[in-house]
Amino acid sequence: MSETINAFEAAQAGRPTGPLVQGYEVVIGFETHAQLSTASKIFSRASTAFGAEPNTQACAVDLALPGTLPVMNKGAVERAIRLGLALGSTIAPRSIFARKNYFYPDLPKGYQISQYEIPVVQGGTVSFYLGEELKTVRLVRAHLEEDAGKSLHEDFIGQSGIDLNRAGTPLLEIVTEPDIRSAAEAVAYAKELHKIVTWIGICDGNMQEGSFRCDANVSVRKPGQALGTRREIKNLNSFKFMQQAIDFEIRWQIEQIEDGHAIQQATVLFDPDTGETRAMRTKEDAADYRYFPDPDLPPLVIPPEWVEQVRGEMPELPRAMAQRFVADYGLPAYDATQLTASKATSAYFEQAARASGQAKLASNWVMGEISRRLNASELAIDQAPVSAAQLAALLGRIADNTISNNAARQVFDALWTGEGSEVDAVIEAKGLRQMNDDGALEQILDAVLAANADNVAQFKAGKDKAFNALVGQAMKASKGKANPAQVNALLRKKLEG
Repeated sequence: MSETINAFEAAQAGRPTGPLVQGYEVVIGFETHAQLSTASKIFSRASTAFGAEPNTQACAVDLALPGTLPVMNKGAVERAIRLGLALGSTIAPRSIFARKNYFYPDLPKGYQISQYEIPVVQGGTVSFYLGEELKTVRLVRAHLEEDAGKSLHEDFIGQSGIDLNRAGTPLLEIVTEPDIRSAAEAVAYAKELHKIVTWIGICDGNMQEGSFRCDANVSVRKPGQALGTRREIKNLNSFKFMQQAIDFEIRWQIEQIEDGHAIQQATVLFDPDTGETRAMRTKEDAADYRYFPDPDLPPLVIPPEWVEQVRGEMPELPRAMAQRFVADYGLPAYDATQLTASKATSAYFEQAARASGQAKLASNWVMGEISRRLNASELAIDQAPVSAAQLAALLGRIADNTISNNAARQVFDALWTGEGSEVDAVIEAKGLRQMNDDGALEQILDAVLAANADNVAQFKAGKDKAFNALVGQAMKASKGKANPAQVNALLRKKLEG
């Protein structure tokens, strides 16, 4: 456990410079909009359910009808507190809401209620593994705000439709320092943040429905120079497109600079059909939005007792669980991190590890064969045909030498395909029980040695490959049922005795 904690502390103490791309350093900052899992909107009682008919879930407050006033949703504030606690942030005891002024057809009021000078969540970090290297990204803030509506272009010819169902949906905008140094690191950060917000239950994380949307601010510079001009890639709603978009933007900016062109600050969109980014509009600065305190909302005051109440209701966090897996089960830090990729994965592993008493073996199977099968079948682990209890029974039969590793894969395949449901029954039905009797094995070995005098002579002459050939013959003679470890030990005893 101490090694894991020290690794996290070391990563937080300072960041190495990232890899150079064609002699340039890449600098990326992230802004993530996490839609909060409240049943109603941030300032009204209208539903936040996804998929309703257009404009059926927009009430008078959401439509900004005259005389309506916003009322703060307590559940949204509680979810902000949860995030702050999960990320080691400061929860502001007093924060204020501001009006962010801009005109867009799907913004009914002509301004967005957000937070600017004093956000509810301040600072914090997100730590994650990139391969086996631990990275840490510092956060600037996470602030509460309302979402805008949605412009619809596909179903109309020469005009656009406006759906205001999403207007007023509660969001947390999570903003990082420009600490990220590659597209791969950006994706790893986004996946870790996605894991955290779903783990603590503040967001369902559905990227296809827009519940978790990322904007990447990308710039490049020569090492040691000031930060370059950034371009913001908006609304990245898949990790695959995120990687492609950032990689393209990096190459494009470097080519522009090398050709003698200056980078213009802009907001860009990624086109997955072409794999390219394209400019949408000139990027605004904060001054362009003319922020000022919202006169309709009083300051948001969060007493310490509320923070402590929420702290007491928090689940065990992924990082703490990973450290526990290292301490309690003796797992490597990398394994522990992979096994806490989701609540479902960690629960599956822990059930199998406890029931079998074989934590490392359970880790290997969850990260290996089970992960491979789930990916191939496009299934989540809570949809796995093999339950954690079945895996535990299988691991127990490997550990007590009832079956070999090869036979275990055959049993697992039968369980996965539904050919069988009980581990022991499958072992007996397929005749996979391992031969562990010394007397029976010695008879097989005596016959193998008698029939392979040349290999025996070669071994005695110092050729180790001859030993492997004799082991192979013994396994063949036993139809693969012999315990390989026993075969090796008994064979070496006979040859060297």
